[in-house]
Amino acid sequence: MKFENVLADINGFGKFQIMIIAINFLGRFTLPCHFMLNNFVAAIPTHHCDTSSLDDFLNLSQAERITVSIPVETDGSPSSCRMFAKPQYQLLLNSSDATDASTVPCQDGWVYDNTTFKSTITSEWDLVCDRRGKNKATATIFFVGVMFGAIAFGSLSDRFGRRIMLLVSYVSGMLFAVASVFSTTYVMFAVLRFFTGFCITGIVIVSSALCVEWVDIEHRKLVGVIDSLSWTFGNTGFAAIAYFVTDWRWLILSVTSPLILAIITWRWMPDSARWLIANGKLDQAETYLKKCAKINQREDFIHTLNEETLSMIVVKETRGRTYTYLDLVRTPKMRKIALKTGLLWLCIATTFYGISFNIAGFGLNIYLTQFTYAIIELPAKISVYYLLDKIGRRNTEVGALLLSALCLGINIVMPKDMSAARTVVAVVGKGFSSASFGTVVLYSSELFPTVVRQNGMGYNSFMGRFGVAVSPLILLLDEVWKELPQVVLCSTAILGGLVAKTLAETRNRCLPETIEDVEEMQFNTNQKV
Repeated sequence: MKFENVLADINGFGKFQIMIIAINFLGRFTLPCHFMLNNFVAAIPTHHCDTSSLDDFLNLSQAERITVSIPVETDGSPSSCRMFAKPQYQLLLNSSDATDASTVPCQDGWVYDNTTFKSTITSEWDLVCDRRGKNKATATIFFVGVMFGAIAFGSLSDRFGRRIMLLVSYVSGMLFAVASVFSTTYVMFAVLRFFTGFCITGIVIVSSALCVEWVDIEHRKLVGVIDSLSWTFGNTGFAAIAYFVTDWRWLILSVTSPLILAIITWRWMPDSARWLIANGKLDQAETYLKKCAKINQREDFIHTLNEETLSMIVVKETRGRTYTYLDLVRTPKMRKIALKTGLLWLCIATTFYGISFNIAGFGLNIYLTQFTYAIIELPAKISVYYLLDKIGRRNTEVGALLLSALCLGINIVMPKDMSAARTVVAVVGKGFSSASFGTVVLYSSELFPTVVRQNGMGYNSFMGRFGVAVSPLILLLDEVWKELPQVVLCSTAILGGLVAKTLAETRNRCLPETIEDVEEMQFNTNQKV
């Protein structure tokens, strides 16, 4: 007996499942905001050396003080990191008389333009010039936290259950995010951002599994696309929030506040009946399934939901077992699935963020750019909704990755003076890359059996976040050869497409419940419902 048979009786996509999706959608809104937060809280405003210590016996205006104290760049703007060793008063008469004047690094700090940003961590702790590396490091530190958080929450939710670990992620993520607002030093902020990333990644891991494990086969692809769209809507909303909230402390509070509503609505979130059955907690599974039947108006089937019936779903392999990440590689077929999906996530994340960080040529301000990057994902993900059932998960994944590679390849050979065309191709490439990301979450969750699904998703998320951390380093390869980053990203997308081609199709197939299901070929490319 399969769990899908039970879901079919009590309606695998009714009001009960819609409630789960809505609660998870609310909780997931804050995730893209925190993932892209560094674009705004660590933005570098226009700045120049502080000239307030200059002896002003001539009663100079601010513009004149800058003229005699700070050299000019080739574009005519004041230097951001250098100042004259001695005031060049002759420049007030002739601006070309300072070509040989000696310069030194800024001696008394910097003055920042607060037209766009009222306050950032850059202006708070002077993370510019020779300290600019620390500015970039805040994003890396956050994603390192996300990497390790994915491993931790994947294992913990398979051991202690989905529901309780979702609450832990909500509460701990909110507490660390709020604590970071009160940071008094850069080190304190960096440490708290690490733990924020560590904790909120549990929301991604747990909510995705909860949605997939409660819906029937027919609607799994819809749930996967809705989960993906929550990311798009979060990014789009984030652009508006950041536009109106220009102080970095208030911005963090603003994008974290939805977690308060998520914590309140958590009380209505059920645990995964699949997980409860697989772990022998039949009484709790019975309670949630009866609640599902009642809300979905299938009371006629409540009498069939008892421990004796549910025990028929449990395979003896699951009794008394505690599963760990080692179970992903103990058996041959599981090992292949783990290695292939891990590599696939690495390729997709590297390509997606590599393209995202490298799109240029819009000529827009930072807020409009953020909005544009988010909105172009909508048509891609809506297309995925129709393609997942039309051509299957595997073909959608392979096609999206190879088309991303094609766009990257076109931009490698396209002449540099065709900037408008290159930008359009880059945007289209990001759309295909977004489609591949929207597909892989659902696809990989369907490949892993229930007993280790969270371990598998935790491992995959770890590999994906590793790809996020690597992508900025790939973009630095332009110092070796201008097109080398594009070549690497193109090759990565092709590799991802080839790996995806070797995975089994999961369209219209039952989710595997145990490792034994996978190893005994009960979940294979020919199994139909």
